[in-house]
Amino acid sequence: MNTEIKSPHHFHIPVMGLAFTIDTPIKVAQYGINSVVSIIEHEMLETMRELICKQNGIGFFKIPSSTEDYVAKRITAYLNTLKQVVDQQMENNRKYDYGTHSNFDLYFEYLPDDSDLKKKYLQVASLVGEEKELAIQYLKANMVAGSIDVNIMTKVDKFNYDKEGNVMPSQYSDALTCLRGYANSDLSSSLILSAGINPRLYSYLSEFEDFYSKDGEDMKKKIVIKVSDFRSAQIQGKFLAKKGIWVSEFRIESGLNCGGHAFATEGLLMGPILEEFKNKREDLYNELYAMYVDALRTNHKSVPNTKPYMRITAQGGVGTAEETNFLRSYFALDSVGWGSPFLLVPETTNVDRNTLKDLSEASPENYFLSHSSPLGVPFNNFSKSSSLHLIQERIENGKAGSPCTKKYLQLNTEFTDTPICTASTKYQTLKLVQLKESAVDEEDYQRKAKAVLEKECLCEGLSSPAYLKNLLPKKLDAVSICPGPNLKYFSGVFSLRQMIDHIYGRANILNSLWRPNLFVNELKLYIDYLHAEKLNGSAAKDMYWNKFTNNLVEGINYYKSVVKNVENEYLPTFKNMETELDKLLLTI
Repeated sequence: MNTEIKSPHHFHIPVMGLAFTIDTPIKVAQYGINSVVSIIEHEMLETMRELICKQNGIGFFKIPSSTEDYVAKRITAYLNTLKQVVDQQMENNRKYDYGTHSNFDLYFEYLPDDSDLKKKYLQVASLVGEEKELAIQYLKANMVAGSIDVNIMTKVDKFNYDKEGNVMPSQYSDALTCLRGYANSDLSSSLILSAGINPRLYSYLSEFEDFYSKDGEDMKKKIVIKVSDFRSAQIQGKFLAKKGIWVSEFRIESGLNCGGHAFATEGLLMGPILEEFKNKREDLYNELYAMYVDALRTNHKSVPNTKPYMRITAQGGVGTAEETNFLRSYFALDSVGWGSPFLLVPETTNVDRNTLKDLSEASPENYFLSHSSPLGVPFNNFSKSSSLHLIQERIENGKAGSPCTKKYLQLNTEFTDTPICTASTKYQTLKLVQLKESAVDEEDYQRKAKAVLEKECLCEGLSSPAYLKNLLPKKLDAVSICPGPNLKYFSGVFSLRQMIDHIYGRANILNSLWRPNLFVNELKLYIDYLHAEKLNGSAAKDMYWNKFTNNLVEGINYYKSVVKNVENEYLPTFKNMETELDKLLLTI
């Protein structure tokens, strides 16, 4: 199996919200760091493209809504602009002289200490004359830009309507339009598909040549599937392989110890999931590759001359260099995602001044798992966000709900033939009337009404930071932010260098809170989730919760076996772990 990794770094920056990482590639790609952008909010993309073009001396041509397929074209134009800027940055970096404290030097200084490139860079100081010049030219030739990767949340895929109110063809649905916008771009990068299988979207992939090998060469655009367990990877990998589409990476994300939406597994913990991937990786590769080649030949497509690689990566709750190194070594991971801590790095993400201040001074209790998402999926939230304050203000003024302007989450047809959003004023008004008529008593009504009123307008709230951070005109100033619970162990505002040095163990920026390792932290989150959901659930789900509990117990036993078998170099990662596991076992 070809497991070549092009990025010189051991970590990547996952997608965060709609706006937080929208322009992160032009802030980190020139240092070889991969990052992911969300592309569904096309109005924000158009506004940000105009800003980026102005900042970089690039001609800007507006794509009006009267243009045919304007949403996809806006996406394509934005991604092409990111690529143009990053390409220019890399060209400029190669023009700098060695030792001038320029971005050329930063590129290599940021690299992990075990990087061969960094070692060669450090050796240059002892060289002279032609030997030194040749070494510098070698370094410049081997500088690789970080990948400008793109995320599509597969379940956010509503159908759209034309001006006459007619449903448009399926290729104009939100997710398929995003795919078309990415596929038509000049990028050579990866498309990250998250939130589960969408057969219509996955089938649409086969219509774009960039996802196939051309003349035996590597695919220009690659597929990454974000998964929560091995079975999901197997199912989705097979679905695509049978269409001649290769999955170049399975990205495993913690079910609860992550930012944004939380897709809780049936009590399956991250460690056992990673163990299964490690043990079955080769078999999965061979199974998918056989299907893939067969499909290509059946459809008269080119088979790559070299077997394509299949990376396995993970993210969610990682907080130290030791944890990163352990995950990469013990589970043979190709990269580890670092997301929420970068919200405290203004150089890399869009977080407005007020929210950044609140995050930097936050207490552990400010981070919580909510049911505020209109998608009906648990959502990591921040109690000091201005969006939550706005919701409460509207309730107190008798104007519950939000005006639905962007319409991306209009998925509910409980009261209407045309889908509406559960965070909208329209839905909440109708729902509260229904509850009032059906409630057993006032207490029953208030309990049910609370669940309705907590829904948050994520379309506006998650895009606001890009406007506020960049001082762009904005209708609404309220910000939604969805950091992972791991962020409670970071306090302050940091530079990119400080964060990278922390990731690679050259510095320590954790706050003074006692921090158990990522596996224990995730286990605590699952136990809390189990108790909260059982309390609010029904007896009909007893079988599910029994399975959930058994998986937690099996996970604890697995971790105990790991602690006994790890080599000494990883022991700091597991300090006090057995004691903590025993305590948590008693709480299940």
